[in-house]
Amino acid sequence: MRTRTAALAAAAGAALLAPASLPAAAQQPSVELVVKSPGSATSSGRGSGSGEGGSYQGRVYRGVPRVLAPAVPAREGSVRAADLLARTGSCRQVSHGKFRTDDGARATVPVCAKRGAVFWKADMDIDCDGRPTKACNRRTDPLFFHATAFQQSDGRQLDAEHLPYVVVPGASRRWKHAAHGITGGTVAAVIHRDKVQYAVVGDTGPTDLIGEASYATAKALGIRADPKRGGVDSGVTYVVFKGPRATPIESHRAAVARGEALARRFVRQN
Repeated sequence: MRTRTAALAAAAGAALLAPASLPAAAQQPSVELVVKSPGSATSSGRGSGSGEGGSYQGRVYRGVPRVLAPAVPAREGSVRAADLLARTGSCRQVSHGKFRTDDGARATVPVCAKRGAVFWKADMDIDCDGRPTKACNRRTDPLFFHATAFQQSDGRQLDAEHLPYVVVPGASRRWKHAAHGITGGTVAAVIHRDKVQYAVVGDTGPTDLIGEASYATAKALGIRADPKRGGVDSGVTYVVFKGPRATPIESHRAAVARGEALARRFVRQN
């Protein structure tokens, strides 16, 4: 069980990425890059909300039975899930305390660090906030919020249905993501079972909860992406790389190219 929170958007978020004129190809939804084939996955849980520095109001969604969902290729790019997971087997904790994966649960998840990245192992809850789309809107998600903490290069809100992104906890005494060079567009590798999905940091959530990603991230990993009842209870590793960001933030192609280079360096250095 986890409380899904809706937050006030941070007006200052738009200033993080200045509007820019992009070629038409760069503005196309990156979901075209994901190849899907029949398969199965599990589902449960519910996500936390978004908004840098906002206030939160929660609503509880309980877990649901396992269901069938589309599967995807075993990994995105050439770096294996096993190689990334082998480098995250031990933890040098950098958070001042631990996070909960669900409201009411014990705080058991630390943010850890290795050379070139921070990481945590948690559940995955579904963030559907941002620009309204067919899958992410007030009808499909009763707690839909129209803004994300970080915006596209053209000033529009992120598209959770088509852009793989992860949610980091809002800044607090427990942990400040910006202190580790993490901001909008920072690249992450999200690992579930033998699958790797590259994503960008696109939103922030409550300061005491961790383990959330966009609709597109979940779908690409074969996790049920329903914003009401989707997600998975455990078994997801989030590796957030220090270093250059994906530019523009809305380009999944840029996130994959940057993520591949950073993942190879992370494996080599640890």
